[in-house]
Amino acid sequence: MSQRPITEDDLHGYVDQLLEPERRTEVAAYLDAHPDVARRVATFSGQRDLLRSALAPIADEPLPPELNLSRIIEARKQRPTRLWWAVAAMLLLSVGSLGGWIARGSMLASSSGLAALAQEAADSFNVYAPDRVRPVEVRASDGAQLVQWLSNRMHQAIRVPDLTTAGYRLMGGRLIATSHGPAAMFMYDDDRGDRLVVLTRPMTADQNAPMTPQSNGEVAGFAWADGGMGYSLVGRSAAESLRPIANEVRKQARTI
Repeated sequence: MSQRPITEDDLHGYVDQLLEPERRTEVAAYLDAHPDVARRVATFSGQRDLLRSALAPIADEPLPPELNLSRIIEARKQRPTRLWWAVAAMLLLSVGSLGGWIARGSMLASSSGLAALAQEAADSFNVYAPDRVRPVEVRASDGAQLVQWLSNRMHQAIRVPDLTTAGYRLMGGRLIATSHGPAAMFMYDDDRGDRLVVLTRPMTADQNAPMTPQSNGEVAGFAWADGGMGYSLVGRSAAESLRPIANEVRKQARTI
């Protein structure tokens, strides 16, 4: 029986030490064979350790006396004016918290739009495109299985773009875990070994947005959204040179 593919969930489970021993051994072997992915996982582990170190002093602090149950009961027996002060303080705190949540909501909306999608596509490209051993989970030869699998996981009909007229062959695809839910990634290459990535997922913001150029370091391309689905095409080429290919992906997606 063949080994199950290593997914993003497996990598995060490995960092958080949540995997079963057998699965952890499989992931460790995968990381030994894929140094680029291993470096990314090491970054995750370092961030986790920094957070734990920073929060450890707070976790070890004793419970403040003000939160002791007997103190709270005693305080309730005191003069009513103190109760009114407490109520006023609670109201001020609630108003401040509400403002914070409103601001947080606007920040989340902005961080889940086209810019976030383009960043996810660039990150996926940087992780998987350099991999010469296993850049995709499902090969192009299993195209029907790939489409069915991704459509089921995305709860949305997914179509694999055909970029042969632009000189790019489908290599295959994989499921990507993002902070906004699962995304489908398709990878292509040409006769020179240049690779492209197309990433698509449902959008919680910018559900209908025009095609705009995006750049993240050495990776560039375009991102757009139609009918609640977002798309991003990226590669190591100038964004404008990829515009005709992005237009072809958009045209094909609209025929689903």
